[in-house]
Amino acid sequence: MVNPFAEVPNAAHHHPHMVDAAQQELGREMVRATLDHMLAQDIGEGVLDNIIISSAVHRSWGAFTVFVLFVTLVLLTKDVAQSNPASRLTRWSFVVAQVALVVQALLGIKLLDQGQGIRQLYIHYVGGLIPLGVFLVGGWVARGDSKRSARILLVLLAVGFGSALMAFVIGQAYVNR
Repeated sequence: MVNPFAEVPNAAHHHPHMVDAAQQELGREMVRATLDHMLAQDIGEGVLDNIIISSAVHRSWGAFTVFVLFVTLVLLTKDVAQSNPASRLTRWSFVVAQVALVVQALLGIKLLDQGQGIRQLYIHYVGGLIPLGVFLVGGWVARGDSKRSARILLVLLAVGFGSALMAFVIGQAYVNR
């Protein structure tokens, strides 16, 4: 194995206009050896540090999250249109949406941890966290257990859904560049 930190004689120093094939091959071997060394080593102390996820997982889960938020929005809109508080089904849909959002945020944090944050705009991160904030505010001011509270919750949910959809669209646009 080639030591990636060993000094390499510089052919360009002796012949500034020429770098021979052996020098180029040695450089390639050094890069390969360094990458092999990095891939063979543990990344961190814990199990989670050594799990590498694909951005496709985040993208797929993001689509699922937007879908669940949309279903929740439709269910709550139906409840409000019928002048009812949030139904049991709507409340369960909220639970699924919140869990989906938390998992999506954790997947995004893992991608940041893997160094993939440079591939995304900051607004993508903010837009993805706004729905969690909306659910937090909803828990304080509108639980959906009365007609009035369901209407307030519907407005909050619409903001959260719009924000999640925006984050998803921005995420797709910048990852696929």
